[in-house]
Amino acid sequence: MANSVARRLVMPPHRPGGQAQFVAAPVQVEGEHVLAELMAWALGRLERPLTVADLARRANMSPRHLGRQFRSVSGQAPLQWLLAQRVRRAQELLESTGESVESVARSTGMGTATTLRRQFKRVVGVTPDTYRRSFRGAL
Repeated sequence: MANSVARRLVMPPHRPGGQAQFVAAPVQVEGEHVLAELMAWALGRLERPLTVADLARRANMSPRHLGRQFRSVSGQAPLQWLLAQRVRRAQELLESTGESVESVARSTGMGTATTLRRQFKRVVGVTPDTYRRSFRGAL
């Protein structure tokens, strides 16, 4: 719709000579496909330390441009999204395995049990141990 209005405001409605005045193609959000691939790539590597520079290099973008594109597509900064995915993976592991919190921390890229506990409580609202007990109690 915006393209249609803009074309009418900027260009005359008819171009002499039988040539098309413009090509009617929708505007695509730059980088959506690249970011979808990047997100899938990162999800497969949550256990590794990933930085914005790593993500930007993988997406062939500057870190600043990646941040803008990422925020426009996901509503979050890259590291916020990455943390949310790590916490989500930790929830899955706590629900479905008997792995220690230390092991879950390593598997999700949090590094240490202390870091996992702090980030998990900040995001979920309870500690990993409390989450596991309440989930197991619900089964």
